[in-house]
Amino acid sequence: MGPGGEEVAEKLAEAGLDVVGIEAELVGGECPYWGCIPSKTMVRAADLLAEGRRIPGNAGSSVITPDWVPVARRIREVTDSWDDTVAVDRFVDKGGRFIRGRARVTGPSTVDVDGEEITAEKALVVATGAHAWVPPVFADIPHWTNREAIATETVPESLLVIGGGAVGLEIGQVMSRFGAKVTIVEMGDRIAGAEEPEVSEAITGILRREGLDVRTGVEIVSAASSGATGCTIRLGDGSSLSAERLLVATGRRPDLAALGAAALGLDDTAHSLPVDARMRIMPGVWAVGDITGKGAFTHLAVYQARICVADILGQPIAEADYRALPRVTFTDPEIGSVGMTEAEARQSGGDVRVMSEPIAESARGWINKSEGLLKLVEMDGVLVGATSMAPSGGEVLGLLTLAVHARIPVTTLKGMIYAYPTFHRAIDSALWS
Repeated sequence: MGPGGEEVAEKLAEAGLDVVGIEAELVGGECPYWGCIPSKTMVRAADLLAEGRRIPGNAGSSVITPDWVPVARRIREVTDSWDDTVAVDRFVDKGGRFIRGRARVTGPSTVDVDGEEITAEKALVVATGAHAWVPPVFADIPHWTNREAIATETVPESLLVIGGGAVGLEIGQVMSRFGAKVTIVEMGDRIAGAEEPEVSEAITGILRREGLDVRTGVEIVSAASSGATGCTIRLGDGSSLSAERLLVATGRRPDLAALGAAALGLDDTAHSLPVDARMRIMPGVWAVGDITGKGAFTHLAVYQARICVADILGQPIAEADYRALPRVTFTDPEIGSVGMTEAEARQSGGDVRVMSEPIAESARGWINKSEGLLKLVEMDGVLVGATSMAPSGGEVLGLLTLAVHARIPVTTLKGMIYAYPTFHRAIDSALWS
């Protein structure tokens, strides 16, 4: 019962079905307790520090003293100290029956919950998400995943981050702004590897100027604990890196074997469950969320949940369409993207045109807020992809997501009037570049 499963369970209960909701951890899942919500609390606090440091030379003088105590306190407020009573009560009040336990699928209509068999007459919905994946080299030494990083009550003097994706970049920048000496190690050839190459280059430069050590194309040969909480890793070039804390941010994976996917005749070594455009695995069985392999985003899980609910209830609804799936990495500046990258569009064989614009012109008048870029990917006259790396880049992405989703011709976008001075006006500049 993470975001997707919670949505399914509540809506079906509201519709009058006899719904059993099963959750081994916290109702609401990763997002409200260890992901989206508390991490943005951290990000906002770190942004305040950065803004304060920009005052000298621009608006007066300032002395900035980072203090993690109010941040840790606020995280406990927004997560209810990792207590899901409110979420459980909300579901029960809608008519659902809640079971705290770990379910294992035993057939197309049955699950076993710690020895109790539950049979579904109408629908079995699998929404068990994914868990942080830790490479074997780090498994036996002290380490953080995003959960321990979110829950920490202190900032380490030094932090070694393995993985240059959204989690590693966000937490790494936050901890650096609060005083930690941060090293980000990415085994691929660039950080933010899912984004456009220009974005990877730009965010690498920004982080390095803030004092983070960013290493890419790194081979990790071994890892060993150092002291009570620290670690030392040895690299392929013979050098080594040490830190007081190790954050492993190497992605997430589901555990289909523990779920019992084999009981459905599915490959339990796979990284996702196969679903059709209405979230069906097979007659009577649906899946939503991370476990479908379509993307590890709360907004996607809820989107899939609404399709699933409609299908179970026999209601009309559009089938799943992932062409305009947006994502945002909440670094400073934010990185928002939707649809195809330039490389993906060119591989598709269409007539591709790329338009880009530095954010600097749109950011004129903003103090120290001119780093970033806007990139648009047009194919056969229609916008099919976009990246907005800018202050409030995730908000700028809204207009671009609509354009990709609705297949709006680029000529129509060029005919719009864009407010000035705003960050989103960079879209207009890019279109006419």
